[in-house]
Amino acid sequence: MPDRSFLSWPFFEDRHRDLSARLEEWCADLSVDHSDIDAACRKLVADLGSAGFLEHTGGTLDVRTLCLIRETLARQDGLADFAFAMQGLGTGAISLFGRPDQKDAWLPQTRTGKAISAFALTEPQSGSDVANSTMTATRDGDDYVLNGEKTWISNGGIADVYTLFARTGEGPGAKGLSAFIVPADLPGFEVVERLQVMAPHPLATLRFTDVRIPASAMLGNPGEGFKVAMGVLDVFRSTVAAAALGFARRALDEALARVGSRQVQGAALIDLQMVQGHIADMALDVDAAALLTYRAAWTKDAGAPRVSREAAMAKLYSTDHAQQVIDKAVQLFGGDGVRVGMKVEELYRDIRALRIYEGASDVQRVVIARQTMGAFQKGG
Repeated sequence: MPDRSFLSWPFFEDRHRDLSARLEEWCADLSVDHSDIDAACRKLVADLGSAGFLEHTGGTLDVRTLCLIRETLARQDGLADFAFAMQGLGTGAISLFGRPDQKDAWLPQTRTGKAISAFALTEPQSGSDVANSTMTATRDGDDYVLNGEKTWISNGGIADVYTLFARTGEGPGAKGLSAFIVPADLPGFEVVERLQVMAPHPLATLRFTDVRIPASAMLGNPGEGFKVAMGVLDVFRSTVAAAALGFARRALDEALARVGSRQVQGAALIDLQMVQGHIADMALDVDAAALLTYRAAWTKDAGAPRVSREAAMAKLYSTDHAQQVIDKAVQLFGGDGVRVGMKVEELYRDIRALRIYEGASDVQRVVIARQTMGAFQKGG
């Protein structure tokens, strides 16, 4: 039985507890076929939409709700968490910065699971350095013409719509980027490579060759792309921490069941002090990650304009320490821990990417350091 005592913390309201209970009930019947990842993701999006849970991915974004859903889904199945998360991230810019007509065009489709969305930011050369993006959007009359490549794009190849960032040249670096809504069926758009990773997800490298979009497809104003991207990540970075927390909780549950049922030399594993020490460390990491994650989410929901420091702390701690919790679980399982088909082996593969995407761990350290030093220099 997963620990749900954290729901009594003051971060949450009754609506969050009710949602959590409904999602737990829905997850009881969740079964994901991983043999065809694209088909599984399409089905998950459709099912999450039919059940009403995708309603929370568009419009007014409540970060605590997003985190609770991601944590719960991740505890059940990593691909289910992925399918939900990408619907939010993919249209987050539309929710936060879109005009009414842009919201009306896309959010009803993504929130019901009728359209799959994606967030196209990373490029082959720039990686996490968004300000050095080189993809161009050149103004031509009433249109923009897109040229360049994006890579490591989640839902690449199955998405119906992409939030895409390109250089429009209003200034150097971050000042010259703009954001656009780009449907996937435009001439000149192609998927040039599907990327295979250790925990399979739909990932792709995309190429745009003279792709023409109307100027009305821009999100916000010219040159505001970096602001849009950071605004979206400021909301969704905390949810990555929540997904890691879900993986860690599942690993702890699996470990507890294992050591409670196994014996070594006539004694239950759980009675060994060294094993108890591992369990204590895992429980501590889970609760610390939960506190950081839901502090960041609550702070954003309470009206803070930015939560860069809080979200960075949550993502860094939760992802790094979830890796440690899962590693301990694998160790407690012994040889079975690395056997394909075991849940802890699956978790071991699932967690690793979270320490890289939406800002790698070392990037989060830079954010935390800058925010902390800046606050000190301002005297508070």
